[in-house]
Order: sequence, then structure tokens, then C-alpha cells
Amino acid sequence: MVTLLDGGMGREIQERRPQAAQGLWSASVLLDEPDLVVEIHREYIDAGALVITANNYSTIPSYLGKAGMQGRYRELTGLAATLARRAVRESGKDVAVAGSLPPLEESYRADLVPPPETAQPIYQGVVEALRDDVDLYICETMSSAVEARTAAGAALAHGQGKPVYVSWTLDETPGCGLRSGETVKQAVDALAGFAVDGYLFNCTHPEAIEAGLRELKTLTAKPIGCYPNRLNKVPEGWTLDNEITTGLRGDLPQHLYVASMLRSIEAGATLVGGCCGIGPSDIRALAEQLA
Repeated sequence: MVTLLDGGMGREIQERRPQAAQGLWSASVLLDEPDLVVEIHREYIDAGALVITANNYSTIPSYLGKAGMQGRYRELTGLAATLARRAVRESGKDVAVAGSLPPLEESYRADLVPPPETAQPIYQGVVEALRDDVDLYICETMSSAVEARTAAGAALAHGQGKPVYVSWTLDETPGCGLRSGETVKQAVDALAGFAVDGYLFNCTHPEAIEAGLRELKTLTAKPIGCYPNRLNKVPEGWTLDNEITTGLRGDLPQHLYVASMLRSIEAGATLVGGCCGIGPSDIRALAEQLA
């Protein structure tokens, strides 16, 4: 059985509210337009997603600190989960809510991952802020083994027994492992003894993910999955707010995204969806194929 995940939230917000693309990123919309967040969640649910992820990817101290709001990260993280739960309730459908444990500095930047002793208490705060309204946790866009281990450890320790999944972001060259340079096997081995419920790859080109899944399938009997992006290759030195931009790929139309997801399922994925640049219409098209 295949479980359909939702697609990206931040890019959807940016498309509808371009001013949200800087500073607080999608966190600002939680405060200014909470109904928009619920609306996008509902679109994914209506498209067929059985799991939606709370809009808390950027409600972390490093991002909120751009506006002097780092002390409110628990509040805004909890609000994101509450809005996701509201969307499910209003839909009347049996849909699970995932809470995100994101990178605490910059996505894709293994060189900027804070040490475990710095990251652990922040992740604990994120987990505790989410847990009243989420059904599971996903440590996502993890660029290194230690980043994933720290996030998963916090979710397992403070998540009151709710399922915990780990999702790594890969080097865009198929077969080259994580963005840190570590292999997929090293990433899996770093979680030995951790009772995580499944492994995924996300925010990476589908081509690299397909290769990663074939390798991952040989390393675990746990559920595996993926949710790729539609971004161009991330340039060296990219950060959320500097002048280096990514933009969307022009060579991944909807039918090729869907075809890639079907190949990923053939490679063993039982959890599939989308990340940055994959929207409700893409998830709907994938749902129709799965049906």
C-alpha cells in the first residue's frame, strides 16, 4: 500500500504572497494570514494527500531571529500544528498531521549544522510545541548523519511515543550520497539502535532520489519513501536570504514528476509526495495515477 504525502508549502505561499519570500519566509503567514495556511493544507487534502506536514519548517530561532522573534519559536511552531489540525478537522477526512523537525540553520548546508549540544534543546522545544496536534514527526531535509541523529533523538525522547521518520536530502548527482558527502549506508548506520519508523529522501531531484531508494532498499526492512523537489540545482554557498537564487526546473513537467514517483514506488517507496515546487495539482495527478 502506498501512502500519499502532500507537496511543498513555502513555495505555494510564495506564489500567492511574493512578499513572504524573504525574512520570516512562510512563518510570517502563520501570523498574518492563518486562513491561507489552512486553505493550502485543504487543497492538498482535497487532492488526495493522506499525510500533511505542519507549516513549521521556518519557525525556528535562526529564521525568526531575523525579526527579533526567536523567543517565539515554540508559540509559532505550535500554531502551525494547530492550523494543520484545523484543516484536517474541516476536511472531515482521515488524514494524519506530521510535525517537521527541519535544519536549524540553512537547508542543504551540512557545513552549517550546529553541534548536537546546541541543536538538541531546540529540537526538544520543537517536538514539545508540536505534540498536542501532530500524529507523527518527520526529521526532514537532513543533510548529514549527525543532523538526523540529533533530530530523531529529540523526537524519540520527547514525542510521547508518536512515530518518527527521518528524511535526508541528497547530493544531486545520483549515487553520491548525502549533501555532507556521507553515504546512504553511513546515514542509516548512524541511526542504529534508534526506533525510527521509516526512512525517506526529500528536497532533492527525482533522479538522485531514485538511485538513493534502490540503495536504501538494500539497507533496511523499514518503510521507505520520498518527496522530491522541482528546484534547480542548489548553487554553492546558497542561503535563504543571500543573493544566490535557485528557481524552478523547466524540465520536470507534471507528467515526468508522476512518472518518477511511479518508478520510485517500483524501487520500494511506500510513502511518496512532493517538496519545494511540487503543488496541489501535482499531488492530485499522482493520486489519480495511484488510484
